[in-house]
Amino acid sequence: MSDPTPKIPNLRPIPRLIFASRWLQLPLYLGLIAAQGVYVYHFLLELLHLLEAAFGNQAALTALVESIGYKTDVQITHLNETVIMLVLLALIDVVMISNLLIMVIVGGYETFVSRINLEGHPDQPEWLDHVNASVLKVKLATAIIGISSIHLLKTFINAANYSDKVLIAQTAIHIAFLLSAMAIAYTDKLMAHSTPANH
Repeated sequence: MSDPTPKIPNLRPIPRLIFASRWLQLPLYLGLIAAQGVYVYHFLLELLHLLEAAFGNQAALTALVESIGYKTDVQITHLNETVIMLVLLALIDVVMISNLLIMVIVGGYETFVSRINLEGHPDQPEWLDHVNASVLKVKLATAIIGISSIHLLKTFINAANYSDKVLIAQTAIHIAFLLSAMAIAYTDKLMAHSTPANH
């Protein structure tokens, strides 16, 4: 009976060193995990301020208003709809960036460093089944568009505190992200169609 374990090729020293260099990316992914922790802390802090402000804590309300960059000629003494909306958008923004980090950490490690071997695990992400460098690139571009949309919406809600130049610049940047993502997706589609034809 043959051994089902696949035989690992015996590489020459230089190719082995080059292939092993992929592990240099490990500290980068560990650093992103640490950054994820910072985002979780920031999210919980903003959420705590929102809850305290909802119960009338003026210090928490002031911290919220300063963190979202909301400015008005009238002193804010209680939570209003605009402040709540801006805070919620800021929290959603943190969640979306956190999702982006997870995609980069898990997908990047799986693609460029080593297999995680999650096959059959009940919590395996659906997208990890077919992840590769090309798919990861399209997913990241889509996530960046979502984050940019949230930032643009926050800017328009708080438009009175921004100059026309800033509003136009942010809109142009968002459109550039959108066009870039469409170009990446289209290029990926062309490459996917050309690959089978070449074989």
